[in-house]
Amino acid sequence: MASSVVNLAPEGNLSRYLQEIRKFPMLTAEEELALSRAWREQGDVEAAHKLVTSHLRLVAKIAMGYRGYGLPIGELISEGNVGMMQAVKRFDPDRGFRLATYAMWWIRAAIQEYILHSWSLVKMGTTAAQKKLFFNLRRLKGQMQAIEDGDLQPEQVAKIAHMLAVPEQDVVSMNRRLAAADHSLNAPVRSDSEGEWQDWLVDESQSQEGELAEQEELSGRKALLANALKTLNERERHILIERRLKDNPTTLEDLSQNYNISRERVRQIEVRAFEKLQKAMKAEVAAQRQKMTERA
Repeated sequence: MASSVVNLAPEGNLSRYLQEIRKFPMLTAEEELALSRAWREQGDVEAAHKLVTSHLRLVAKIAMGYRGYGLPIGELISEGNVGMMQAVKRFDPDRGFRLATYAMWWIRAAIQEYILHSWSLVKMGTTAAQKKLFFNLRRLKGQMQAIEDGDLQPEQVAKIAHMLAVPEQDVVSMNRRLAAADHSLNAPVRSDSEGEWQDWLVDESQSQEGELAEQEELSGRKALLANALKTLNERERHILIERRLKDNPTTLEDLSQNYNISRERVRQIEVRAFEKLQKAMKAEVAAQRQKMTERA
């Protein structure tokens, strides 16, 4: 299947590539199901090719989200296409969800793996916490409208460190390293071109496929969190929700008075509950991946 889509790699003329992939029709749920079964049950390469090409716009859209890491967008799209092909290869159409929902995980994983192997700063350390900080810092800065502010304010550093459960110094260090990789979207595509990168961004209006994929992904995350919360006892669950899952967290003082315990004891329960929650969620994700692997 890889050889059948090799000519779709965005090598050279990226703007032309982005125009070309818009020509591939999007599939209805019925068409997607029929093609998926044809590939899975009969090894129909043409069916697999149609599944991949109908989702190239999704790959490009996801890849654009990683354009701030200083790597050629064409390379990111190429890596995402590899992830898309892996998703089609392993997709089970009888599980009841759309290919886009399943493929998003493979596309992002392929792109992130490429970025992690390309950035010298990440090669210095690839712990789970560092990866989480690396891929979430820009998003959180954007929410705070601090993308172009250089060094973060102390309160911003503290908030990000709390949200990602990492040391504040790690936030400061990662922010300074990432700052050098930002590129303006107003930069020309080529030195001899008047066109800018922003002219070739994927249409930001939400497609039905993208909207459905995001809804299903959000539902999956909520279900994962809900199941993990069931592993906590009532007090742990209440304290964790009040401290970590509310827009305006309840103070340690208020919770200590509510349970008639010290603030330090509340903090200990919060930390323990969070660790148990993480462990439960990781175990469930691992179980889901194992099932997917067994079905592949």
